[in-house]
Parts: sequence; structure tokens; C-alpha cells
Amino acid sequence: MRSWLRQNSLRGMKAAGVFDRIRESRWRKQRLLIICYHCFALEEENRWRPALFLTGDRLRERLEMLREMEYNVLPLGDGLARLRQNSLPPRSVALTFDDGTHDFYRVAYPLLAKYRFPATVYQTTHYLDRPMPVYNLICSYMLWKKRDSVMPATPSLGIHQDTKLDTAAARDAVLAQIVSYANSKDLNTDQKNDLAAGVAAALDVDYQGLIRKRVLQLMTSKEISEIAGNQISFELHTHRHRTPRDRALFTKELRDNRAHLEAITKTPTSHFCYPSGDYDRVFLPWLHENAVVSATTGEPGLASRASEPLLLPRFMDTTRRTPLEFEAWLTGVNSLLSARAGRLWLGKLIPS
Repeated sequence: MRSWLRQNSLRGMKAAGVFDRIRESRWRKQRLLIICYHCFALEEENRWRPALFLTGDRLRERLEMLREMEYNVLPLGDGLARLRQNSLPPRSVALTFDDGTHDFYRVAYPLLAKYRFPATVYQTTHYLDRPMPVYNLICSYMLWKKRDSVMPATPSLGIHQDTKLDTAAARDAVLAQIVSYANSKDLNTDQKNDLAAGVAAALDVDYQGLIRKRVLQLMTSKEISEIAGNQISFELHTHRHRTPRDRALFTKELRDNRAHLEAITKTPTSHFCYPSGDYDRVFLPWLHENAVVSATTGEPGLASRASEPLLLPRFMDTTRRTPLEFEAWLTGVNSLLSARAGRLWLGKLIPS
């Protein structure tokens, strides 16, 4: 019901010309919309996790909207520099992609190249050049794929009773047992991959087929090297996709991540994204110490000169976002709707 009301409200504002007026306003010109994407479906991942996966067709629709509506898609670093200098062009947008999975290379990069749009990939690096998926994610995906079946008791995987997989709660409980077992045995990356293969065998899933398709795998160093510099920049996302609240451990994550990326791209890194949106003000001095000049969160909004550079807001685009919602974020209307002062200003623009 709330979604229906919101869609109707947005349609009314668009029909009244509010979208156009905000998009061309001085307020919008002084702000940069940083758009966040994660991954793109190679199989059915968009049905498994619609908040994280889009189809290639959906991304093509979004890029076409950006082109048709004449948004200025800027490289992230350039956009942030011009934001500080108060010299942004009208309708400024920056595109960012988290994690750096193979589907970016396969699905997103060809589309970005077609539209000649620059983008930043926040690349995690531990699984680079390992021909295997991230184990906990592939286990979750396989449990979802077999949601009409039963996970048999398999003590060698940490599962001690048969479990029907017909609900999300049941699948989450089985996954928690698998992850807990891996942690209790202190398994290394290769051993976790063997564990995932064991889950596939128990579920009768073609694990080698998933590996061949590169489902839930990172890009390789060769793939990154191939596209880096072709309007694609690679920036920091931690080595193991984690943000420990310990200065030494956090710094090691950053430095390992940076060393891997700079060895591949031969380009300095200075921008950062908090993995899973997990940020804390305790990280800010540690980022400063490591010459990080910007860091993006998962908090929705448009970046302005008043934004803390190490806590920048982003708009996360997902499968469930309608084209109207996407346009409302592009114009800035949705950002204004989230703030009381913005709602009052919008009220003055809407004819009574």
C-alpha cells in the first residue's frame, strides 16, 4: 500500500513538472548523485537476491535513461573534485560498482563501453585469480536453487538433521550451520571451496557447471588489467571484504587491497567503499592515515560540499526500483522527500 501511494505521489509530481524543476535547479547542480550497483545475473541470481543483482537488460534501461535525459556521467574522482570546487555540470552522476565480480566484466563493462560512460569498481581482492566462487555466497545460492528439496543431514558439512529448504528462514539456518562449521574448523579458502563442493553434492547441484559459468567469482587480474583505464577505475574495498574494528587489522585490509590493485592497474588508489555498507567513525582517522580521500556508504542521498568526504551517501539501484523511482533519485526529488526541509520546499513547487 505504501509503495502504491509513493508511486502515485511521484507520478503526480512528475506530471506537475516538479521533476523537471528540481533536475534543473541550482540545488541539484550543487550535488553529485553517486549510484551504487553490485552484481549482474549470469543465471538466476537476480531472483535469489534482487537487492544485489540486476539483469543486463535492466542496466541497459538505466544507462539509456541517463543518456536520453542528458545526465552528465562523471568519473568518481573528477566528480568529487568538481563538487569541492563548486564546478559540477548540471545533472551530475557518478557510477560505482561494488565487489568486482566476473559478471561486471561480462555484463556491465560491455554496456558501459557502448554508452561511453565512466565507472568506478570498488574491488575486493582475496579471491582474485582463484577459480572458485565465494564459498558462503555460492552455498546460499545453491540452497535457494534447491528450495523445493531437502538438505540431508551431512555431519561432514556441519548439518546434523534433514531440513526442508522451502522457506528463507530454513535456508538461512542451514547456511549458518555450514558457516559455523567452517569457522570451527578454521578452514582455509581451498578447504571452504571443498566444503561448498560437498554442499553441491548433497543437493545434487552441478558445482563444476557453476564454476565454468563463473557464478559468484571475482574478476581475474587479467580481466582487470584489460579494462582498467578504459574509463574504468579500480578502487579500494578491502582485501577480504571485511572492516575489523582494530586499527592494525583494518590497515592491513587496506594495504593488502591496495598492493594487489596497484600491481595490476599500475594506478594509485585513493577512494574507498565500506564493504556491506559497514561504516564507523572510528575508521575515519585510519583512512586518513592511508591517504584515502573519499569513502562511500550505503546511506541514500546526494553528495554535497557539506558531506563528510569519508562518509559519502549513495543511491543503491536494485531490481525492485521502478523506472519512476530511479528518475526521482536522478532528479533529486527522492532525496528531498526524505528530509523535512526538502518536503516543505517541494510543497511550494507543487500546484494546489
